[in-house]
Amino acid sequence: MAEYTTILDGLELRMQLGIHPHEAVPQRVCLTVEMTVDYPQPPRCDEIGEVLDYDFVREGIRALAEKRGFALQETLVEAVAALCFEDARVRRVRVRSMKPDVYPDAAVGCEIDRSR
Repeated sequence: MAEYTTILDGLELRMQLGIHPHEAVPQRVCLTVEMTVDYPQPPRCDEIGEVLDYDFVREGIRALAEKRGFALQETLVEAVAALCFEDARVRRVRVRSMKPDVYPDAAVGCEIDRSR
């Protein structure tokens, strides 16, 4: 068995996320996703078909952001984790979200770690 960590770091997008009136408009959200992926063996050739193509995670997150708003970061990160687990090779996922513009002096975020 070969184990790799596939990382999507610093994905920045604008989306509706929050409970306050000023958060009713899309705001900047940054996401980092780390997936522990199991393969039966290391890649034999240098082709994307041998490994997890992380484009599906990036595109899936963008689709989530366009399709709906979220009240809670906790709900957002759970939805992203569920998206990652759509690939059966993903054994563990860590998702971190940050809202960098909520306060003038601090960013706020949420991080989860899920395994199956």
